[in-house]
Amino acid sequence: MSPAGRSILIVEDEKEIRDLLAHYLGKEGFRVSVAPDGETGFAKARKEKPDLILLDILLPQMDGLDVLRKIRAVGEIARTPVIMLTAKGDETDRIVGLELGADDYITKPFSPREVVARIKAILRRTAGIPDDEDERGQLLECGGLRMDVARHEVRVKGKTVSLTSKEFRILKAFLSSPGRVLTRESILKKAWGEGISVIDRTVDVHIAKLRRKVPFLSEAIETVKDVGYKLRDD
Repeated sequence: MSPAGRSILIVEDEKEIRDLLAHYLGKEGFRVSVAPDGETGFAKARKEKPDLILLDILLPQMDGLDVLRKIRAVGEIARTPVIMLTAKGDETDRIVGLELGADDYITKPFSPREVVARIKAILRRTAGIPDDEDERGQLLECGGLRMDVARHEVRVKGKTVSLTSKEFRILKAFLSSPGRVLTRESILKKAWGEGISVIDRTVDVHIAKLRRKVPFLSEAIETVKDVGYKLRDD
């Protein structure tokens, strides 16, 4: 997907980091907006409706987790992809962020090129662009659940279910392999891609959210102790 015309909001209180990210994203063709604190960031998110938000956790005025809560509660921006920027070692904050609906997180210090790559990957997935030609037109079903891969759409008994890009890719992994045990590592690779450092707990958080959003998955997705998960094929 071409970055041309795609908008990114950077909510970060450290000017050096804001400027660095804005520089690299601008070079890639993104339209960039910045905010130095949480309150300003949330206000800009509502006004500008960016395609993606880079959101630091430790912010003045309103911290990043509170900003994320408010974003997810406002209809017109509730599904905006959010990548959290976190300090190394803040595992608890990262888990809370994922539970609140963050799509990804990047630990400081980071490579600007990694940030750009993550942004492009998430925008591609949320736009519903298949990863390869084999996925075009692919329909996956389980009970009353139906997934249209090309449309990036999930329906349960005809009713649309709103999923984040990571939840969608995890569910797709299960629907593509009914009855097979998927390790946490394999789920991470399918949802986040190769070479991305994400803790195993992240998978558990996303599967818990899937089970809440689609109640019958609470029984359909089984936990395999010390290994991972599987989707029952009966």
